[in-house]
Amino acid sequence: MGPAADLAERLGLPVHDLGLLEQALVHSSWLHEHRDAARGHNERLEFLGDVVVNLAISEALFEAHPSDDEGLLSTRRASIVSTTGLARLAGRIDLGAMLLLGEGEAQRGGRRRPSLLASAFEAVAGALYLDLGWERTRRWLVNLAEPELSNPSPGLSLKSPKSRLQEHTQRRTGARPEYRIVAASGPDHEKLFRIEVWVDGRPFGVGEGPSRRTAETAAATRALEQLRREAAAASLPSAVREAPTPNPDIAASEPAEADSGADTTPDVGPATATTSRRTAG
Repeated sequence: MGPAADLAERLGLPVHDLGLLEQALVHSSWLHEHRDAARGHNERLEFLGDVVVNLAISEALFEAHPSDDEGLLSTRRASIVSTTGLARLAGRIDLGAMLLLGEGEAQRGGRRRPSLLASAFEAVAGALYLDLGWERTRRWLVNLAEPELSNPSPGLSLKSPKSRLQEHTQRRTGARPEYRIVAASGPDHEKLFRIEVWVDGRPFGVGEGPSRRTAETAAATRALEQLRREAAAASLPSAVREAPTPNPDIAASEPAEADSGADTTPDVGPATATTSRRTAG
């Protein structure tokens, strides 16, 4: 059984054109190494699937949240159709394991790369739309994204740490966080980046990862944790803050509200919401 048949079985859909679904799994790097083994790569299907996914998600959100205004609906949609959001959906069907990648792309961790997973997910949606039509494809997308579609707090738990950190700094000072490469080691296919994020002129967190983006996200996460600690410390009585030996129980019981307050995780306004992964990611 080939990857397209495996995927069709996993999806539980009556796929008729397995060749079309297989094309959705073909990365350009694989086609370059196997020129006559497939109809083509998946980029045209990705183009179509981008529209299919956006329309299905927009319609579902419109029906599920009748009291939301345009800005909040846009925020909800952006959190789902962003690169991170689509990669999350791709993970639910284990799409990475079925992709046809060139040898070099596979060695560089392409099966786990969010941008590649998001593109392939859109290509699959495009292929299903051409094969099964709008209604079946729409139902599949809506069922798969149900946790995000019904999320009561869009933009908080679904926004990336980098977005949340940037909103915090822009709200406080109008400036953006600055990401600095501390080190980059290893061969090209096994690169390890170490990046430090600066907020208000001082370092707030260090992160590591196989790409700059991953390392920046890790650094932003550390910075948010530091900001929460500082906010919690500032809310304590001065006698407690000035004690020479901090009580470890205090740090262990930092209030959860700090993570959802306006300063650390403010909601995204309409100006930052987008209609397509190509600008939302």
